[in-house]
Amino acid sequence: MENLSLVNLEQTLKENFGFDHFRAGQRQIIEQVLEGKDTLGILPTGAGKSICYQLPALLFDGITLVVSPLISLMKDQVDQLEAAGIPATFLNSTVDEAESHFRMSQIEEGLIKILFVAPERFGLESFNYFISRLLVNLVAIDEAHCISQWGHDFRPSYLAFAKRIENLNPKPTVLALTATATERVTADIQHLLNISTSTTIKTGFLRENLRFEVVKNVEKRAWLRKYLDSRDKLDTGIIYCSTRKDVEEVSDWLKHHGYNARRYHAGLTESERATNQEDFLYDNCQIIVATNAFGMGINKSNVRYVIHYSTPSNIESYYQEAGRAGRDGLESDAILLWALNDLRIRNFLIEQGEGDEAHKELEYDKLRQMQAYANTESCLQRFILRYFGDEGEDCGKCSNCLDQRVLADITIDSQKVMSCVIRMGEHFGKAAVASVLAGSKNKKLIQWNFEKLSTYGIMKGVNQKAISNLIDFLTSEGYLEVSSGKFPLLSVSTAGRMVLKGKIKIERREAMVISKPKLNVSDNFNIELFDALKSLRLEIARLLKLPPFMIFSDASLQDMTYLKPQTDEEFLKVSGVGPQKLEKYGSNFLKLIRESK
Repeated sequence: MENLSLVNLEQTLKENFGFDHFRAGQRQIIEQVLEGKDTLGILPTGAGKSICYQLPALLFDGITLVVSPLISLMKDQVDQLEAAGIPATFLNSTVDEAESHFRMSQIEEGLIKILFVAPERFGLESFNYFISRLLVNLVAIDEAHCISQWGHDFRPSYLAFAKRIENLNPKPTVLALTATATERVTADIQHLLNISTSTTIKTGFLRENLRFEVVKNVEKRAWLRKYLDSRDKLDTGIIYCSTRKDVEEVSDWLKHHGYNARRYHAGLTESERATNQEDFLYDNCQIIVATNAFGMGINKSNVRYVIHYSTPSNIESYYQEAGRAGRDGLESDAILLWALNDLRIRNFLIEQGEGDEAHKELEYDKLRQMQAYANTESCLQRFILRYFGDEGEDCGKCSNCLDQRVLADITIDSQKVMSCVIRMGEHFGKAAVASVLAGSKNKKLIQWNFEKLSTYGIMKGVNQKAISNLIDFLTSEGYLEVSSGKFPLLSVSTAGRMVLKGKIKIERREAMVISKPKLNVSDNFNIELFDALKSLRLEIARLLKLPPFMIFSDASLQDMTYLKPQTDEEFLKVSGVGPQKLEKYGSNFLKLIRESK
């Protein structure tokens, strides 16, 4: 094996991946892996987690084993590696016996550097015997949050294969990677994989190029049509729905109105799912309407927007799905269309789920955090960072930061709400509190003698929906707290008690006026050249039967319009261009750039 301490990692990065510099956390993770230290890397979606195992795999004598949760994505991952000149393959249930034997012989002959498998593969003794005879230098665990029961996508198969790793001799280095891990999930991963806190690399969850927005109480289809018509027709995006029925209805409606959209959910045949996913990856359609069955591991870099047509079940899922926008680092939108009925659907799905009561209680708590996100008037990006135990400044571009509504003092109304919560013994939920404040004649309230409370009817004349919205706001801002479980009870927080004592004033905005930030595009950006480069990329991609982003990312094409390279040497200075891509595609792109005005 080459003396890894002498390897020029930047040179290896440029020659094989076309990048001049490592992103935050990548170099430290790679150095730890090369030193044989088990490592946990927590990097946001789009931050380049795959480089952390791909680069070391090139330097090791043996093989790198990548455990990936979805077999439907392994082919895309392998295609992308092979396009970069890195020999890789996968073994899963889609590969017949003869092809499996051929691939295993290639691995044994040292012709493959990276092998992708699903965690369930370790349940086959024949596979465990096969890998026991190989030199496995590194086991990379993608979507590592799946190993934790506290994670949003727990998979028992991850726990089972983790024990198998211990049996390999010599024991390989373990690299666990995830984009969404709360402090509790992080501790669980460390414990289950015996990874030290000292070798855990956490770069923070900030995605500076994403613009977050919450749109509440609108006619969703009308809003969606207006938004899509405001964008470039070639922009690609994902629209997430909570049910298969919604996916069908929204995709049919989009196609009826002339949008190039496909559908994706678990109820479709495997063939249609694969075809629709491929159409989206290859830019044969601009929009994919999907349930959360779509997206994990998808490395399409030029997704310009992710719209959640329905409210997701938790912040982890939301941030991971929203993070599929803008993986190339360019400005992109992450938009949540919030409606109260979505919350009812999510509660129903939790109640009908197969988990035990403890699991359901956890899901209810996570859903309430999602509700708090939708109702906060603080910076949306900062809210998400705090959820993951991170800190940051206001982003300055989300819908809340750009909100130009006038601030109104709502301290007195807030005191009325919190006073009512206390007088009801902090033993009741939002609906009951709102009913008492509004002076409802509900028989249950009379049975509890709530009409005798000093706060009964104190907000009479204000409709209960408005009172409920105020309670949601006070909860999202931390003045009220909610208990766990299916029927959450309200209580007043320490900050809320300070409001009651007149030591804190609460303000809330009144009317919505939102303006989108302008893209930060310099004067020498040539939109005509950029569109021509995209057309050339699409032409080459279809000829080679590759997704366009595997040729060059949008960020690389944008860099070409800025630099306007005229020679091979200048072309190598473009971000994402290395010697291999120069050799494969350079002449065609250079010719187009030279001919442009």
